[in-house]
Amino acid sequence: MSDDFMLDTDDLERRMDGAITSLRTEFASLRTGRASASMLEPVMVDAYGAMTPINQVGTVNVPEPRMVTVNVWDKGLVGKVEKAIRESGLGINPQTNGTIIMLPIPELNEERRRELTKVAGQYAEGARVSIRNIRRDGMDQIKKAKSDGLSEDDQKFWENEVQELTNKMIGAVDKALETKQAEIMQV
Repeated sequence: MSDDFMLDTDDLERRMDGAITSLRTEFASLRTGRASASMLEPVMVDAYGAMTPINQVGTVNVPEPRMVTVNVWDKGLVGKVEKAIRESGLGINPQTNGTIIMLPIPELNEERRRELTKVAGQYAEGARVSIRNIRRDGMDQIKKAKSDGLSEDDQKFWENEVQELTNKMIGAVDKALETKQAEIMQV
């Protein structure tokens, strides 16, 4: 039986990559004082009886560095889009002009920058926990294989493979966090 065991490290790596991709999406939603269309991605609008992503009810544009605009396609949804942005927790006050909602991005003060770096740290910790959970799944597969007759040398080999992959991915999370924190603190 021991010769048959083959841990699917590609699957573990794919799942860990998914955690890092999710982290990057969360980072994109954090305001850094510059306008970005991706900051509106988490905003959901109550449109036609269902919660809908904002980019499916209007066009999101960044016409200048400190301004995001949403051109709402259905005039009847302008109020709902404006309400969704207000309640999203982004701290942006929308201004409506017909079917266009303008979102001026204010300068971040020092206190708000520090708060955002803490939030970024929480997002990164969530990604690390996800990666460690995937590592645990891999280790559990190895333990099960050991009880099915996997040799101790093979067990050590696979455990080292999983640990190296985990260290690489957690390093990627730390690097992404460092980059994002530097971006947030940049004046």
